[in-house]
Amino acid sequence: MPKRHSYHFIPTALPLSTRLRPALAAVALVGAAWASTTSAWAAGDSDLYALPDAAAEARAVNLAASVMRHADAAGRAFGIIDKQAATLWVFDGRGQPVASTPVLVGAARGDVAPPDIGTRPLARVRPHEKVTSAGRYVTEPGENHRGEDIVWLDYDSALSMHRVRHVSGESRPQRLASATVADNRISFGCVNIPPHFYDRYIDPLFSRSSGVVYVLPESRSLASVFPFAANMSSTPVAQGAKR
Repeated sequence: MPKRHSYHFIPTALPLSTRLRPALAAVALVGAAWASTTSAWAAGDSDLYALPDAAAEARAVNLAASVMRHADAAGRAFGIIDKQAATLWVFDGRGQPVASTPVLVGAARGDVAPPDIGTRPLARVRPHEKVTSAGRYVTEPGENHRGEDIVWLDYDSALSMHRVRHVSGESRPQRLASATVADNRISFGCVNIPPHFYDRYIDPLFSRSSGVVYVLPESRSLASVFPFAANMSSTPVAQGAKR
C-alpha cells in the first residue's frame, strides 16, 4: 500500500452561529462569483479544455451552497466531483469558487466499489469494479508506490486524486482534452487531474492541509449520500454530452 501522510486538523473554536455567519453570507454570492470565475478560467484554458456542462455546473453551485449553509466543510477548502460530467470544481474555505477542470474517473458506472478493492493488485480488479465511489471524503496528503505526491480520498480503498499519467494505449491526456465526457471513464477509480491544474490548485489547497471532497452519486440518490443536501434536485448529464 502506498504511503499515507497524517496530520491534525483543528477546527475553529467558535460558536456555531458565529462560524455560520460568513458561510450564510457566501451562499447568496456563490452563483455570481462562480460565473465570474468560470469566465476568467475559460479565457485562460479554453484552448486546452472544454467548458463544463451548464446543468452540471448548476448542480455543483447548488451543492456548494448547501455545504456552506450547513457548515459541512468546517471552514476547509472543498471540491465537488461530478462523475457524469467528468468535472471537478474547487471552492475555498469561504465557499468562493476557485476553478474547475475536466477529470478522468472510474471506467465503471456505480457509486460503491468492492470493500476489499484497496487490498487487491490492479490486475485482479475486474472491469465492473473500476468505480469511483460516491461520498464525502476528508483529504490526506500521501505518496503512491513511485513516490509521487497524491491526495488521498480514502486510503483504505486506495482512492486518490493525482496528476494524469501516460498509460500505454489509453491516451489519458487526450481524453481529458476531448470535447465529450464519454471518454473520460477510464481509470481504476482514482481521479486523474491535468498536471497544471493539480499543481496550481490541488497541491496548495488539499496537499498541505485537510480539505473535503464530495463525489456526486450517479446511481444512488443525492440525499442518500449527502443528507444535508436532501432538498437539492439532481439533473443527470446525458452520456457523451459536450461540456
